[in-house]
Amino acid sequence: MAQTNQRIDGKRLWDSLMSFAEIGATPKGGVRRLTLSDVDKRGRDKFRAECEALGLTVRVDAIGNMFARRAGRDPNRLPVLFGSHLDSQPSGGKFDGALGVIGGLEVMRSLNDMGIVTEAPLELINWTDEEGSRFGHSLMGSGVWAGVFTLDKAYGLTDTEGTTVASALDSIGYRGAEPPKPFPADAYFELHIEQGPILERAGEPIGVVLGAQGMVWYDLVATGQDSHAGTTPPSARKDALVCAARIIDLVDRLMRARGEDGRGTVGQLLVSPNSRNVVPGEVRFSVEFRHPRDADVDALDAEFPAAARAIADACGVTLELTTLFKLPAQPFDAACVDLVRQGAAKLGYGTREIVSGAGHDAVYVARHIPTAMIFTPCKDGLSHNEAESIEPEEAEAGCQVLFEAVVARANRSL
Repeated sequence: MAQTNQRIDGKRLWDSLMSFAEIGATPKGGVRRLTLSDVDKRGRDKFRAECEALGLTVRVDAIGNMFARRAGRDPNRLPVLFGSHLDSQPSGGKFDGALGVIGGLEVMRSLNDMGIVTEAPLELINWTDEEGSRFGHSLMGSGVWAGVFTLDKAYGLTDTEGTTVASALDSIGYRGAEPPKPFPADAYFELHIEQGPILERAGEPIGVVLGAQGMVWYDLVATGQDSHAGTTPPSARKDALVCAARIIDLVDRLMRARGEDGRGTVGQLLVSPNSRNVVPGEVRFSVEFRHPRDADVDALDAEFPAAARAIADACGVTLELTTLFKLPAQPFDAACVDLVRQGAAKLGYGTREIVSGAGHDAVYVARHIPTAMIFTPCKDGLSHNEAESIEPEEAEAGCQVLFEAVVARANRSL
């Protein structure tokens, strides 16, 4: 087992995870902590209070990202950053994002308990709106911070009730004064549940994350003609849903042609007029592809739109296809990744190297700062679900590896 006497407190970590899970708790055992809501404010307030109780200095930037700083022995050294997010999906789980933030708190608590002062300062981060479930733009806080999109664009985003990000920030008191932009830092580490089945299938407690997949997202609108289901013969039909169904099958075929590394998903489908006896005249739907290799994402991006339009033409349907965004694969920093490997080996934990299938704040941070991620297993690979579940010892193992990596980086010889 562990070859160290510098141990985090696994029970305290678990108790803290369960305490935060009470904020926005759902009847089915998950959490609903939508970003910049009153429930999110309660989580943020608790996070701030617990950081300040540990002697950390908390600051908030203009998009609401929270940074809790622990001084190092050498104030001239760049800080080592770590963290994740506290917001959730509408019917989310207890651990997605929260493990990285609460695990970071446990690292800080353990350092205090042991009387350890690292050479470099440490900063624990709660990023704003990683999920994107309220305002429709995931990785918002880290994206603004990294310069991927502007603060003004983020401020203007609205939820389904017309509330803007700017007004939501003001309503909960978390529009900070500090500009949200990259500052000099030595490294960033993010602990997260895998949100997939690979680690559980491999029987390994630690995922050494090499990077994140590339991805391309589209919105599509198929427009045919509403008509009577009983009186419109096949030759006269312009069925938007048949068109969408054939494109959905195309997405699945393109994915499967790339083996187990392929990802292709249609997650949203809005059929109009959505009546039993009317041939559908309009279907709005989403398409996304992901792959660890940029060349495959590029090939999908070249092949899919033309093939989808050909299907629409054959159906006599007009297709509007909009590319929402295309992100290249993001490799993580080799030296930081190696610290995760070394930490797990020191502790006697088995590892599996893995490429993240999900987007994380770390992907944007990595554009500016050397970055690595640590994955822990989750039961049945299930996430974005109230039934999301991990074991206490899995949380402890991930947090202990985070501790080892952060401390090793903060104390490294320059």
